[in-house]
Amino acid sequence: MERLLTEYLGYVTVEKGLAHNSCLAYKRDLTKYLAFLDDFGISKIDEVCPEIITGFLDALKRAGLAPASIARTVACLRGFHKFLVLEEMSSVNPTEDLVTPKKPLRLPGVLSIDQVEALLAQSFPKTPGGCRDRAMLETLYACGLRVSELIGLDTGDLDFDGGCLICTGKGSKQRLVPFGGGAGEAIQDYLALRSVLSKSRYRETALFLNARGTRLSRQSGWKIVKKYAANVGITRIYPHSLRHSFATHLLKGGADLRAVQEMLGHASVSTTQIYTSLSRDDLREIYRESHPRAR
Repeated sequence: MERLLTEYLGYVTVEKGLAHNSCLAYKRDLTKYLAFLDDFGISKIDEVCPEIITGFLDALKRAGLAPASIARTVACLRGFHKFLVLEEMSSVNPTEDLVTPKKPLRLPGVLSIDQVEALLAQSFPKTPGGCRDRAMLETLYACGLRVSELIGLDTGDLDFDGGCLICTGKGSKQRLVPFGGGAGEAIQDYLALRSVLSKSRYRETALFLNARGTRLSRQSGWKIVKKYAANVGITRIYPHSLRHSFATHLLKGGADLRAVQEMLGHASVSTTQIYTSLSRDDLREIYRESHPRAR
């Protein structure tokens, strides 16, 4: 069983090119699954039947696993068993008729335009670190990046003449994202002082550096966002809040859904459509307040 797990993880990492965090999640899911099979007395993969998998998923539900995590586990099990059949490591696929549980529509936390303005207009320290922090926040909102994508930027990913940057997203897929004047100015101010942080590490290509002159970690990037949000009284903020705000504000301003999808790096437009739900809520509120017969 362990060999099957190793083979599959190698496949999704190398051949499918899944992001590192996705591979870790798959490993966690499958490790729990194989432990469940072992507890059930199953030693061969062909002994697994649909009822066993249903029992495993029911156990996850009873343990309080979120619907989104269960849906990911179902996708993981499907991929695992399909791979085993294709590679002739198994003769049956017990997940063929497995139904993916529907995830409840969960609208993301979005900052208002006034909140974003307050966040970016606050006074930042006139230090290399302060200039870096301002540039990070401006870029997150200007480009709709994930925090992991932001700290993954290299200095060579910037094109000031074209006003855009190259971002490497999930699955190592690259996309071109424009940035506005505010972000461009903040990045250039930071670059003028970046050498103070880089110290003797002249070969360090990372755009955003920590005090040791190396690339910031994702956790450090997130702490910076929370710190400056707290400064202006924003207590409910999440790693994707500025990304969600970027998409919602663009759609409110009349941006094309497909264009927003491309800038966010979503594989499917259906993922981007969640932001149109937020916009529709605004339209309904405007209608209720403005139309004489709305009530």
